[in-house]
Amino acid sequence: MSGKNREVAGAVAAAVAASVARWRRDPTALLQMLREVQESVDWISPEVIHLLTDELHLPRSKIEGVAGFYSFLYTRPHGRYRVLFADNIIERMQGCVALMERMCSSLWVEPGKVSEDGLVSVGTTSCIGMGDQGPALLVNNFVIPRLTEARIDTLCELIRAEVPLEAWPPELFMVEDNIRQTGILLDSELAPGDALRAARARAGHDGLEASNTRSWREGLPSGLLGPAAVIDEIRRSGLRGRGGAGFSTALKWDACRNAAVSEGREKIVVCNADEGEPGTFKDRVLLARHADLVIEGMTIAAYAVGATRGFIYLRGEYRYLLDALNGVLARRREAGVLGRGILGIAGADFDIEIHLGAGAYVCGEESALIESLEGKRGTPRNRPPFPVTNGYLDQPTIVNNVETFAAAALIALNGGDWYAGIGTRQSAGTKILSVSGDCERPGIYEYPFGVSVRQVLDDCGARATQAVQVSGPSGICIAPAEFDRVIGFEDIPTAGAFTIFDNSRDMFEVARIYVHFFQHESCGFCTPCRVGTSLLRNLMDKLHNGHGSPYDFAEIEKLNQLLQSMSHCGLGHTACNPVLDTIARFRPAYDRRMEHDDFSPAFDLDRALAPARQMTGRDDAAAHIITESSGEGA
Repeated sequence: MSGKNREVAGAVAAAVAASVARWRRDPTALLQMLREVQESVDWISPEVIHLLTDELHLPRSKIEGVAGFYSFLYTRPHGRYRVLFADNIIERMQGCVALMERMCSSLWVEPGKVSEDGLVSVGTTSCIGMGDQGPALLVNNFVIPRLTEARIDTLCELIRAEVPLEAWPPELFMVEDNIRQTGILLDSELAPGDALRAARARAGHDGLEASNTRSWREGLPSGLLGPAAVIDEIRRSGLRGRGGAGFSTALKWDACRNAAVSEGREKIVVCNADEGEPGTFKDRVLLARHADLVIEGMTIAAYAVGATRGFIYLRGEYRYLLDALNGVLARRREAGVLGRGILGIAGADFDIEIHLGAGAYVCGEESALIESLEGKRGTPRNRPPFPVTNGYLDQPTIVNNVETFAAAALIALNGGDWYAGIGTRQSAGTKILSVSGDCERPGIYEYPFGVSVRQVLDDCGARATQAVQVSGPSGICIAPAEFDRVIGFEDIPTAGAFTIFDNSRDMFEVARIYVHFFQHESCGFCTPCRVGTSLLRNLMDKLHNGHGSPYDFAEIEKLNQLLQSMSHCGLGHTACNPVLDTIARFRPAYDRRMEHDDFSPAFDLDRALAPARQMTGRDDAAAHIITESSGEGA
């Protein structure tokens, strides 16, 4: 072995040993170890897998399976600088394609490949939560927003000079909050421990203080004192999950509270901060600006259900927030509002650790998220059983959204009746919207439930709006005649995305890009979704390429029925939504692609020969296959 090879092998061994020790040789932290080792040595080499196999006593196949599942992990060299441009409909509207071409041309690298010198790779990924300040990219999983041609040129110079990432100008990495309208959450100035002390008082004199003789986990048997009183306030508030599904928070917490726990086991609280829905970035701002509020809500939940351990599952695209969030956790432990003996009460123990995702949209689904927390591939589970009884490591677990926990903290502080008085009868409280697209003031807007779509459009400076996609591609696309509809569970529920398209946009292309997103993000576990999303993508591309016919619309309807009835999880159930909504509301955009009355095959020989023409530098008539569909050349 050469000296350089020995040096590389030593660095790999040191990185693996450090990460394994940091995570206590816990196999459930496999994803975290893989991520950390890659940050140190650039990729997951066979040697890394071999060392982890020995250290964790796991089958090699399992480690390889996990490493191959997540798009931010690389089992082949991808360069010291791994650049991923956000590539979704918002960034495309902002010009990401041309900027990526500029970088590839400057660095002499093909899209999706590694440069010949092994220094850099340039590719694409899905939405990275920067729709309000795109185009944006990730370099080694750190965000660089607000891209311009000048910024791209600067990045290329830094990469060519092999400047270490930590020495790059800090202003390149500056992420703005862009808070445009505030409400009870975004205006909150809650100090660490305020909500916990209020919960103790609300639970009665014998509430938390009785934990001096009983563990937090055991709680109290007496009426609506203690944890029962906290859950009752959540019930009175009408709080529903803010991740999109809108399930009753009190019902979930109560079920977990009453779930049996065997000896040596514990209950778990999980904060789902894996907001991967294209166009959503509200959780990014809450965690950056109001992390204490979110963590306080998690601690309230732990008291309510009797949990002693918590996780924040932070999406990999928000790697830049990790150190700051760990700092918040450390400060709260020092202040006695997290960890052992919270508020000085013996037995009131609850602590949180952060697990970072690695690029898998499906992990936003709670059971897939739990699988990932356990160090596995993020494959959704069959249900029942549900996480409230059989969640993390088969223990009772509640999984709530970042915004849900923030609201829970305010409810503990101010009471359920106060919260129920905000919003509408069926949708209590406020909703934070991530507004992006064709408007003057993209960013974060907080409204009481019941606000109309038209009001949001007016506030953000939208003009000549043709459509609004609410709740991302899995949500609903509405046209101008529906702009007086309201945001709320009784009308348009949403996880938070609010994407605006003006009259210059082609709604067919919007739907086609969303379909490509679903196909790319399918975990591949179930055949209906794995194959169905691919077939749907192919049909949309067929229309795009000029081979559309009524037959294709019939096939799209068949695929919708198949995906909705047979898919394993919500990804497949909603994959057809963008197509069906745009067909129903913007049919002319599809009719323009109806170039054939009868079935036309998707394959176009002339189009297939385009790469050969490019390589040979020929584009004359003799280099084309003249067909009825291709006309006089491609």
